[in-house]
Amino acid sequence: MIVMFMGEYHQKIDEKGRLTIPSKLRNELGDNFIITRGLDNCLFIYKKDTWEKIIHHYETLPNVKEARNFMRFFLSGASATDFDKQGRINISQPLIKYADLSKDTIIIGVGDRLEIWSSDRWNKFIEENEANFSEMADNLFSQSIN
Repeated sequence: MIVMFMGEYHQKIDEKGRLTIPSKLRNELGDNFIITRGLDNCLFIYKKDTWEKIIHHYETLPNVKEARNFMRFFLSGASATDFDKQGRINISQPLIKYADLSKDTIIIGVGDRLEIWSSDRWNKFIEENEANFSEMADNLFSQSIN
């Protein structure tokens, strides 16, 4: 069965960097997963098997500066993690700083991954993009919908 993450979950991160992941998402993630820097200043969480596919793909990239720099950025923030007894993950300070996480966070499901956003950044993203949602859909899917 293919896991598809979706939905929006409002959570709090504590002063020690612990964030509760909703039980539905914990069940879908399983025990082994990876957290890393994502795009657009959020964090990505991948199931272990999805992560392995991503790494395999990156290994096929040419040895050019852009690929090396991306890999440095993406992998240096990555760590394998698991849940504590309360269903929380511990997010490192460099990742908290990168995503500008404070008390209020948003966890969203985006297909093969979860994203963790600061509430402020997520709300700004929604405000900047909601007016273009229909146009984005038209541009991306218009030929495949019919």
